Amino acid sequence: MSTDPHPLDPANVIREAYRIEGIDAGSCRTIFLDWALGLPDGADQKAAVQTLLAHHADEAAHHPMTVTLTQALAAAPRARRRGGAMGRRPDAETP
Repeated sequence: MSTDPHPLDPANVIREAYRIEGIDAGSCRTIFLDWALGLPDGADQKAAVQTLLAHHADEAAHHPMTVTLTQALAAAPRARRRGGAMGRRPDAETP
């Protein structure tokens, strides 16, 4: 495993989580939240999680961080269509 930071994990918090012996799911969720809050505005979180999973999961399929990333991917909001008549109405509610 490389010691160079992954472009999507510049602080290496995800990589380090994989290296912590005996880490539990709660700690992984806390680390994930720290990582997610550090993403730049407008970043595609779903794509970033998919990339990190591809980068780490092969080596540690049953690691709590892999489980956390997989759950985050499943919970990521789906892209919604914007525009059309509802998008032009000033009284339209956002879903």
